[in-house]
Amino acid sequence: MPGPSHGFADANGIRIHYVEQGTGPLVLLCHGFPESWYSWRHQLSALAEAGFHAVAPDMRGYGQTSKPDAIEAYSLPHLVGDMVGLLDALGEPHAVIAGHDWGGPVAWHAALLRPDRFRAVISLSVPFRPRGEVRPTSVMPRTAETMFYQLYFQTPGVAEADLEQDIPGALRRILCSGFGDAVADREVGMIPAGGLLAIMPDTPALPSWLTQADLDFYAGEFRRTGFRGPLNWYRNIDRNWEMLAPFRGAAVTVPALYMYGDRDVVGRFPGASQTIDNLPRTVPKLHATIRLENCSHWTQQERPAEVNAAMIAFLRGL
Repeated sequence: MPGPSHGFADANGIRIHYVEQGTGPLVLLCHGFPESWYSWRHQLSALAEAGFHAVAPDMRGYGQTSKPDAIEAYSLPHLVGDMVGLLDALGEPHAVIAGHDWGGPVAWHAALLRPDRFRAVISLSVPFRPRGEVRPTSVMPRTAETMFYQLYFQTPGVAEADLEQDIPGALRRILCSGFGDAVADREVGMIPAGGLLAIMPDTPALPSWLTQADLDFYAGEFRRTGFRGPLNWYRNIDRNWEMLAPFRGAAVTVPALYMYGDRDVVGRFPGASQTIDNLPRTVPKLHATIRLENCSHWTQQERPAEVNAAMIAFLRGL
């Protein structure tokens, strides 16, 4: 079978870089923070071999995809619009959309807003979270000494300076801190005055799922792009809440699959357990919730064989 190939598409007013492999029904793979199309490297070939057309884009602000300057250009409607535009550019009427981390909300909302184009959804790590009653940042935890990391990301330039002082080191700390028990004994997601990297151990030993070549690829991408675009996704959390007001109480009505690791720090966020428990109500066609044992946040990279098998079984059952 031919290996993955790179392409570009003009969609939704930006230029999107993507990697694709295989032929057949389209599966769109949306990555999270701080990653790229490369985080789906294990799924591209597996899906292609199973008879699907797998497409993994660099999301808006990442990799070789456009990076608009305006913060407000990174809202969920923009991000979902990118995926609709990519379908149009590929000449595809519909797709199954999958997402991990921040790609999860994109996938969930693509299915919520455009079920005519996205016939099913797969999310890794992040469950569907219905629109809440209040502005999200107003209820994020803060103390005199610390603040929730998403609040820390709100002020332009602060987190960029923190992460860009040592890009390989920052990425190594973020990727490795989500693995094993590094997060078990600290308050979840809280950032002290010293910044994000102050709470993350710097270990030269990489986990088994991450090679030095993998880390070098990620670092090369962020050396070129910086972190402003990816961080702008977080700076639209309240704007997303405002823009999605017409969809308050709406359910995701297409078939869905949700997978998460038992050691994923996202599962320890406030309200996460209840959100997962409520999925059968908010996602009435949920086929399964799969809990991967001894797995942390980087789901499809840590446990590719199990993730691939579950995705393929779900796709074939549609």
